[in-house]
Amino acid sequence: AKSDAPKKPTGPVRPDNVPAGTIMATPEAKKLAKKNNIKLDKITGTGTFGRITEHDVLAAAGKAPEAKKAPRASASTRAIPDLPDGPVPLSGMQVAVANNMDATLTIPSFRVTRKVETTKFDDLYAALKPKGVSVSALLSKAVALAVEQHPLLNAHYDAKTKNIVYKKNINIANAVAIEGGLITPVMQNTNEMDIMSIASEWRELVGKAKSGTLKPAEYNSGTFMVSNLGMMGVSGFGALLPVGIGSILAVSASLPTVVMRKGMPTEVKVMELTITCDHRHIYGADAAQFLKTLAGILEDTPMDMII
Repeated sequence: AKSDAPKKPTGPVRPDNVPAGTIMATPEAKKLAKKNNIKLDKITGTGTFGRITEHDVLAAAGKAPEAKKAPRASASTRAIPDLPDGPVPLSGMQVAVANNMDATLTIPSFRVTRKVETTKFDDLYAALKPKGVSVSALLSKAVALAVEQHPLLNAHYDAKTKNIVYKKNINIANAVAIEGGLITPVMQNTNEMDIMSIASEWRELVGKAKSGTLKPAEYNSGTFMVSNLGMMGVSGFGALLPVGIGSILAVSASLPTVVMRKGMPTEVKVMELTITCDHRHIYGADAAQFLKTLAGILEDTPMDMII
């Protein structure tokens, strides 16, 4: 049996208020059809409600519509640097650094962070700077004094023997960026040296590092490592723990911070310290106690560094 339901229109639906037989076309389409001698009633519109568009007229005339031109990017007035592109082989030192960083992935490490007020430390540095004492020298001595009270952080874990290997000597290594790599000059027995000797030895070691004349014992005998990016304004970071030591301390910049003192806002300088430790023999409480001791030296008794 045939259905009596009306068939749905297959083309565009014409609005009810448009009389039958009316040709709907855009003004541009009418102008274009007149120019090309094309009758609008011969064109099927593809626009809204079957309206004939400029594109429909062009298609009927066998002409492709003009592609819209993309806006041209304006040239920069600044000089564009010639940036490197493509693979570059690592230098021998860079290969060594890369291998050492790969080896850090074998160590189950953790980090603990503490903020330290540096008002007294900054005053001491300002007094000693004219005598050639650097921040690195002062920090190295402070760290060495703290390590004396927490020898576990100066030890490393021996995976083969399952032993904690303690070290009587406190040799503080500081990471130094040099051309094409990174190296860690070491100050032997830092806790036993006076601050002027530390300052003098550190200047000599940095000079050797930059000239490439460090002896192996002057860069591979560290028992505790410090990485200081404070001079670059870094507000906080954590360092990777190299193989063969138990701890590395990351030192950030001393930055102005507002704290409350007796109910009043006061601006002080605060530095963030983050220690990374080998979790196989050093635990969170050990690292926290070490940072507490170090904070006490820097905040309360900085004169201990010059005794």
